[in-house]
Amino acid sequence: MSAPVEMIPVIDLGPYLAGAPDAMERAAAQLRTALTEIGFYFIVNHGVPEPQIRELYRQVARFHGQPLEKKMEVRIDRHNVGYLPMRGDTLRTSTVQAVTKANFNEALFVARELPPDHPDVQADRRFRGANRWPGDLPGFRESVVSYCETMERLLLKLLPLYARALQLPADYFDAPFRDCQYKLRATHYPPQEVSADDEFGIAPHTDTSFLTFLAPNDVPGLSIRTRSGKWIDAPAIPGAYVVNGGQMLQRWTNDFFLATPHRAINRSGGERYALAFFCDSNIDWPVASVPTTVGPDKPPKFPTTYYTDYMALYQKRTYDLLAAENA
Repeated sequence: MSAPVEMIPVIDLGPYLAGAPDAMERAAAQLRTALTEIGFYFIVNHGVPEPQIRELYRQVARFHGQPLEKKMEVRIDRHNVGYLPMRGDTLRTSTVQAVTKANFNEALFVARELPPDHPDVQADRRFRGANRWPGDLPGFRESVVSYCETMERLLLKLLPLYARALQLPADYFDAPFRDCQYKLRATHYPPQEVSADDEFGIAPHTDTSFLTFLAPNDVPGLSIRTRSGKWIDAPAIPGAYVVNGGQMLQRWTNDFFLATPHRAINRSGGERYALAFFCDSNIDWPVASVPTTVGPDKPPKFPTTYYTDYMALYQKRTYDLLAAENA
Protein backbone atom coordinates (compact mmCIF):
# COMPACT_ATOMS: atom_id res chain seq x y z
CA MET A 1 0.00 0.00 0.00
CA SER A 2 1.34 3.42 -0.90
CA ALA A 3 1.88 6.12 1.68
CA PRO A 4 -1.18 8.29 2.42
CA VAL A 5 -1.50 11.41 0.28
CA GLU A 6 -1.15 14.63 2.29
CA MET A 7 -2.42 17.04 -0.37
CA ILE A 8 -5.56 17.32 -2.47
CA PRO A 9 -4.86 16.57 -6.16
CA VAL A 10 -6.12 18.77 -8.99
CA ILE A 11 -7.80 17.24 -12.05
CA ASP A 12 -8.00 19.38 -15.19
CA LEU A 13 -11.24 18.45 -16.93
CA GLY A 14 -10.58 20.63 -19.96
CA PRO A 15 -9.09 17.98 -22.27
CA TYR A 16 -11.72 15.40 -21.27
CA LEU A 17 -14.66 17.74 -21.79
CA ALA A 18 -13.17 18.78 -25.13
CA GLY A 19 -13.04 15.14 -26.24
CA ALA A 20 -9.24 14.92 -26.50
CA PRO A 21 -7.90 11.43 -27.31
CA ASP A 22 -7.18 9.31 -24.22
CA ALA A 23 -8.28 12.18 -21.94
CA MET A 24 -11.02 10.07 -20.35
CA GLU A 25 -8.61 7.33 -19.31
CA ARG A 26 -6.06 9.81 -17.97
CA ALA A 27 -8.67 11.68 -15.93
CA ALA A 28 -10.17 8.40 -14.69
CA ALA A 29 -6.75 7.24 -13.50
CA GLN A 30 -6.27 10.50 -11.60
CA LEU A 31 -9.71 10.18 -10.07
CA ARG A 32 -9.02 6.58 -9.00
CA THR A 33 -5.84 7.64 -7.22
CA ALA A 34 -7.57 10.57 -5.51
CA LEU A 35 -10.51 8.50 -4.27
CA THR A 36 -8.38 5.63 -2.99
CA GLU A 37 -5.69 7.75 -1.34
CA ILE A 38 -7.37 10.84 0.10
CA GLY A 39 -11.05 10.90 -0.95
CA PHE A 40 -10.98 14.49 -2.21
CA TYR A 41 -9.89 16.25 -5.39
CA PHE A 42 -10.18 19.62 -7.10
CA ILE A 43 -11.53 20.07 -10.63
CA VAL A 44 -10.59 22.98 -12.88
CA ASN A 45 -11.83 23.87 -16.37
CA HIS A 46 -15.14 22.26 -15.41
CA GLY A 47 -17.36 24.49 -17.54
CA VAL A 48 -19.50 26.01 -14.78
CA PRO A 49 -19.68 29.76 -15.59
CA GLU A 50 -18.03 31.93 -12.94
CA PRO A 51 -20.80 34.58 -13.15
CA GLN A 52 -23.39 31.91 -12.33
CA ILE A 53 -21.44 30.87 -9.21
CA ARG A 54 -21.03 34.50 -8.09
CA GLU A 55 -24.71 35.20 -8.61
CA LEU A 56 -25.74 32.21 -6.52
CA TYR A 57 -23.50 33.32 -3.67
CA ARG A 58 -25.17 36.74 -3.88
CA GLN A 59 -28.64 35.21 -3.77
CA VAL A 60 -27.73 32.97 -0.82
CA ALA A 61 -26.44 35.98 1.13
CA ARG A 62 -29.78 37.71 0.39
CA PHE A 63 -31.68 34.74 1.78
CA HIS A 64 -29.63 34.42 4.96
CA GLY A 65 -29.72 38.18 5.47
CA GLN A 66 -33.48 38.07 6.09
CA PRO A 67 -34.93 38.22 9.61
CA LEU A 68 -35.18 34.83 11.30
CA GLU A 69 -38.98 34.86 11.28
CA LYS A 70 -38.97 35.19 7.48
CA LYS A 71 -36.57 32.30 7.05
CA MET A 72 -38.61 30.16 9.44
CA GLU A 73 -41.58 30.51 7.10
CA VAL A 74 -39.79 27.91 4.94
CA ARG A 75 -38.52 25.78 7.84
CA ILE A 76 -36.99 22.44 6.87
CA ASP A 77 -39.47 19.58 6.52
CA ARG A 78 -39.43 15.78 6.45
CA HIS A 79 -38.25 15.83 2.83
CA ASN A 80 -35.10 17.65 3.96
CA VAL A 81 -35.87 20.80 2.01
CA GLY A 82 -36.16 24.29 3.46
CA TYR A 83 -34.40 26.35 6.10
CA LEU A 84 -32.31 24.79 8.87
CA PRO A 85 -31.80 27.40 11.62
CA MET A 86 -28.60 28.02 13.51
CA ARG A 87 -27.58 25.02 15.64
CA GLY A 88 -30.40 22.96 14.13
CA ASP A 89 -28.37 19.79 13.60
CA THR A 90 -25.84 17.74 15.56
CA LEU A 91 -23.56 15.30 13.76
CA ARG A 92 -23.85 12.34 16.07
CA THR A 93 -22.92 10.07 13.16
CA SER A 94 -19.29 11.24 13.20
CA THR A 95 -16.82 8.35 13.33
CA VAL A 96 -13.79 10.47 14.29
CA GLN A 97 -15.16 12.92 16.87
CA ALA A 98 -17.43 12.68 19.90
CA VAL A 99 -19.80 15.47 18.86
CA THR A 100 -21.85 16.97 21.68
CA LYS A 101 -22.66 20.44 20.33
CA ALA A 102 -24.86 21.49 17.45
CA ASN A 103 -23.27 22.94 14.33
CA PHE A 104 -22.70 26.69 14.31
CA ASN A 105 -24.30 27.37 10.94
CA GLU A 106 -27.62 27.88 9.21
CA ALA A 107 -28.54 26.45 5.83
CA LEU A 108 -31.14 26.27 3.09
CA PHE A 109 -31.70 22.91 1.40
CA VAL A 110 -33.06 22.66 -2.15
CA ALA A 111 -33.77 19.46 -4.08
CA ARG A 112 -34.80 18.81 -7.68
CA GLU A 113 -37.63 21.17 -8.61
CA LEU A 114 -40.72 19.05 -9.14
CA PRO A 115 -44.01 20.48 -10.44
CA PRO A 116 -47.01 20.52 -8.06
CA ASP A 117 -48.79 17.86 -10.12
CA HIS A 118 -45.85 15.44 -10.10
CA PRO A 119 -47.06 12.03 -8.79
CA ASP A 120 -44.41 11.97 -6.04
CA VAL A 121 -45.39 15.44 -4.85
CA GLN A 122 -49.08 14.54 -4.92
CA ALA A 123 -48.37 11.38 -2.91
CA ASP A 124 -46.11 13.28 -0.44
CA ARG A 125 -43.43 10.68 -1.09
CA ARG A 126 -40.47 10.99 1.29
CA PHE A 127 -37.61 13.09 -0.13
CA ARG A 128 -39.58 13.82 -3.31
CA GLY A 129 -41.67 16.71 -2.06
CA ALA A 130 -41.89 20.26 -3.35
CA ASN A 131 -39.15 22.74 -2.51
CA ARG A 132 -39.84 25.49 0.03
CA TRP A 133 -39.19 28.89 -1.51
CA PRO A 134 -39.10 32.36 0.10
CA GLY A 135 -41.98 34.45 -1.15
CA ASP A 136 -40.35 37.87 -1.41
CA LEU A 137 -36.90 37.42 -2.97
CA PRO A 138 -37.35 38.10 -6.71
CA GLY A 139 -34.94 36.10 -8.84
CA PHE A 140 -33.87 33.79 -6.02
CA ARG A 141 -35.75 30.70 -7.10
CA GLU A 142 -34.72 31.05 -10.73
CA SER A 143 -31.03 31.43 -9.85
CA VAL A 144 -31.04 28.39 -7.57
CA VAL A 145 -32.88 26.13 -10.02
CA SER A 146 -30.59 27.18 -12.89
CA TYR A 147 -27.50 26.44 -10.80
CA CYS A 148 -28.82 23.02 -9.79
CA GLU A 149 -29.47 22.17 -13.44
CA THR A 150 -25.92 23.22 -14.33
CA MET A 151 -24.49 21.03 -11.57
CA GLU A 152 -26.56 18.03 -12.64
CA ARG A 153 -25.13 18.36 -16.14
CA LEU A 154 -21.63 18.42 -14.67
CA LEU A 155 -22.40 15.33 -12.60
CA LEU A 156 -23.53 13.41 -15.67
CA LYS A 157 -20.30 14.36 -17.46
CA LEU A 158 -18.22 13.02 -14.56
CA LEU A 159 -20.01 9.68 -14.24
CA PRO A 160 -18.07 8.03 -17.12
CA LEU A 161 -14.84 8.88 -15.28
CA TYR A 162 -16.11 7.09 -12.17
CA ALA A 163 -17.08 4.09 -14.27
CA ARG A 164 -13.70 3.88 -15.99
CA ALA A 165 -11.89 4.43 -12.67
CA LEU A 166 -13.68 1.26 -11.51
CA GLN A 167 -12.81 -0.58 -14.75
CA LEU A 168 -16.45 -0.57 -15.84
CA PRO A 169 -17.98 0.45 -19.19
CA ALA A 170 -18.14 4.24 -19.47
CA ASP A 171 -21.96 4.22 -19.53
CA TYR A 172 -22.30 2.00 -16.44
CA PHE A 173 -23.81 4.72 -14.22
CA ASP A 174 -26.07 6.25 -16.89
CA ALA A 175 -29.19 4.29 -15.91
CA PRO A 176 -28.74 4.53 -12.12
CA PHE A 177 -28.38 8.31 -12.32
CA ARG A 178 -31.31 9.01 -14.63
CA ASP A 179 -33.62 11.40 -12.71
CA CYS A 180 -31.07 11.28 -9.91
CA GLN A 181 -31.42 12.59 -6.38
CA TYR A 182 -29.54 15.77 -5.59
CA LYS A 183 -29.57 18.36 -2.84
CA LEU A 184 -28.06 21.84 -2.66
CA ARG A 185 -27.05 22.95 0.83
CA ALA A 186 -26.51 26.72 0.87
CA THR A 187 -24.81 27.34 4.22
CA HIS A 188 -24.00 30.48 6.19
CA TYR A 189 -21.15 30.28 8.72
CA PRO A 190 -20.91 33.35 11.00
CA PRO A 191 -17.47 34.28 12.30
CA GLN A 192 -16.50 31.83 15.04
CA GLU A 193 -14.23 32.02 18.04
CA VAL A 194 -12.60 28.63 18.43
CA SER A 195 -12.91 28.00 22.15
CA ALA A 196 -13.91 24.36 22.52
CA ASP A 197 -12.62 21.14 21.06
CA ASP A 198 -16.07 19.99 20.01
CA GLU A 199 -17.54 23.23 18.63
CA PHE A 200 -17.45 23.63 14.87
CA GLY A 201 -19.12 25.45 12.02
CA ILE A 202 -19.83 21.91 10.92
CA ALA A 203 -18.38 19.03 12.93
CA PRO A 204 -16.17 16.26 11.51
CA HIS A 205 -18.33 14.01 9.35
CA THR A 206 -18.52 12.09 6.10
CA ASP A 207 -21.13 12.99 3.51
CA THR A 208 -23.90 10.51 2.76
CA SER A 209 -23.66 11.09 -1.00
CA PHE A 210 -22.17 9.33 -4.01
CA LEU A 211 -20.27 12.54 -4.65
CA THR A 212 -20.36 16.15 -3.46
CA PHE A 213 -19.41 19.31 -5.34
CA LEU A 214 -18.27 22.23 -3.16
CA ALA A 215 -18.26 25.50 -5.09
CA PRO A 216 -15.16 27.69 -5.38
CA ASN A 217 -14.83 29.86 -2.28
CA ASP A 218 -12.58 32.81 -1.48
CA VAL A 219 -13.18 32.39 2.27
CA PRO A 220 -11.32 29.37 3.70
CA GLY A 221 -12.73 27.07 6.35
CA LEU A 222 -12.72 23.48 5.06
CA SER A 223 -10.34 20.92 6.57
CA ILE A 224 -10.06 17.24 5.72
CA ARG A 225 -8.65 14.28 7.64
CA THR A 226 -6.06 12.26 5.76
CA ARG A 227 -5.66 8.51 6.15
CA SER A 228 -2.75 9.16 8.55
CA GLY A 229 -5.16 10.98 10.88
CA LYS A 230 -3.73 14.42 10.12
CA TRP A 231 -6.06 17.35 9.49
CA ILE A 232 -5.13 19.53 6.51
CA ASP A 233 -6.73 22.77 5.35
CA ALA A 234 -8.10 22.80 1.82
CA PRO A 235 -6.47 25.64 -0.13
CA ALA A 236 -8.58 28.12 -2.07
CA ILE A 237 -7.81 27.52 -5.76
CA PRO A 238 -9.46 30.21 -7.91
CA GLY A 239 -12.37 28.77 -9.89
CA ALA A 240 -11.85 25.19 -8.66
CA TYR A 241 -14.55 22.94 -7.27
CA VAL A 242 -13.72 20.59 -4.41
CA VAL A 243 -15.18 17.10 -5.01
CA ASN A 244 -15.40 14.25 -2.51
CA GLY A 245 -17.01 10.88 -2.11
CA GLY A 246 -19.47 9.87 0.60
CA GLN A 247 -21.08 6.90 2.27
CA MET A 248 -23.11 5.88 -0.76
CA LEU A 249 -19.94 5.81 -2.85
CA GLN A 250 -18.44 3.46 -0.27
CA ARG A 251 -21.40 1.14 -0.76
CA TRP A 252 -21.25 1.34 -4.54
CA THR A 253 -17.52 0.44 -4.44
CA ASN A 254 -17.42 -2.03 -1.54
CA ASP A 255 -15.30 0.37 0.53
CA PHE A 256 -12.75 0.73 -2.31
CA PHE A 257 -13.30 4.49 -2.70
CA LEU A 258 -13.00 6.60 0.44
CA ALA A 259 -15.57 8.67 2.30
CA THR A 260 -13.18 11.04 4.05
CA PRO A 261 -14.08 12.94 7.24
CA HIS A 262 -14.02 16.71 6.93
CA ARG A 263 -15.08 19.73 8.97
CA ALA A 264 -15.49 23.50 8.67
CA ILE A 265 -14.64 26.34 11.06
CA ASN A 266 -14.97 29.98 10.00
CA ARG A 267 -11.92 31.73 11.44
CA SER A 268 -11.94 34.44 8.75
CA GLY A 269 -13.42 37.14 10.96
CA GLY A 270 -16.18 37.72 8.39
CA GLU A 271 -19.18 35.88 7.01
CA ARG A 272 -18.61 32.64 5.13
CA TYR A 273 -21.07 31.06 2.69
CA ALA A 274 -20.68 27.58 1.19
CA LEU A 275 -22.49 25.84 -1.66
CA ALA A 276 -22.42 22.06 -1.35
CA PHE A 277 -24.20 20.01 -4.02
CA PHE A 278 -24.83 16.40 -2.99
CA CYS A 279 -25.44 13.84 -5.75
CA ASP A 280 -26.99 10.36 -5.58
CA SER A 281 -28.58 7.85 -7.92
CA ASN A 282 -32.28 7.53 -8.69
CA ILE A 283 -34.34 7.17 -5.52
CA ASP A 284 -35.52 3.67 -6.52
CA TRP A 285 -32.16 2.29 -7.60
CA PRO A 286 -30.72 -0.50 -5.39
CA VAL A 287 -27.23 0.57 -4.30
CA ALA A 288 -24.90 -2.44 -4.19
CA SER A 289 -21.21 -3.08 -4.80
CA VAL A 290 -20.27 -2.89 -8.49
CA PRO A 291 -18.95 -6.12 -10.07
CA THR A 292 -15.29 -5.05 -10.18
CA THR A 293 -15.15 -4.54 -6.39
CA VAL A 294 -16.42 -7.96 -5.28
CA GLY A 295 -15.22 -11.53 -5.78
CA PRO A 296 -14.59 -14.84 -4.01
CA ASP A 297 -12.09 -13.18 -1.68
CA LYS A 298 -13.95 -9.82 -1.54
CA PRO A 299 -17.53 -10.34 -0.36
CA PRO A 300 -19.82 -7.29 -0.15
CA LYS A 301 -19.28 -5.34 3.07
CA PHE A 302 -22.68 -3.61 2.92
CA PRO A 303 -26.22 -4.78 2.32
CA THR A 304 -28.12 -3.44 -0.68
CA THR A 305 -29.10 0.10 0.22
CA TYR A 306 -32.05 2.28 -0.81
CA TYR A 307 -31.86 6.06 -0.66
CA THR A 308 -35.09 6.64 1.25
CA ASP A 309 -34.33 4.20 4.06
CA TYR A 310 -30.76 5.40 4.44
CA MET A 311 -31.56 9.10 4.46
CA ALA A 312 -34.55 8.73 6.77
CA LEU A 313 -32.30 7.11 9.38
CA TYR A 314 -29.60 9.77 8.89
CA GLN A 315 -32.14 12.58 9.25
CA LYS A 316 -33.55 11.03 12.41
CA ARG A 317 -30.10 10.92 14.02
CA THR A 318 -28.97 14.37 12.87
CA TYR A 319 -31.71 17.00 12.69
CA ASP A 320 -32.78 17.88 16.22
CA LEU A 321 -35.62 20.21 15.21
CA LEU A 322 -37.34 17.41 13.26
CA ALA A 323 -37.78 15.17 16.30
CA ALA A 324 -41.57 15.36 16.11
CA GLU A 325 -41.67 14.59 12.36
CA ASN A 326 -39.24 11.70 12.78
CA ALA A 327 -40.95 10.12 15.81
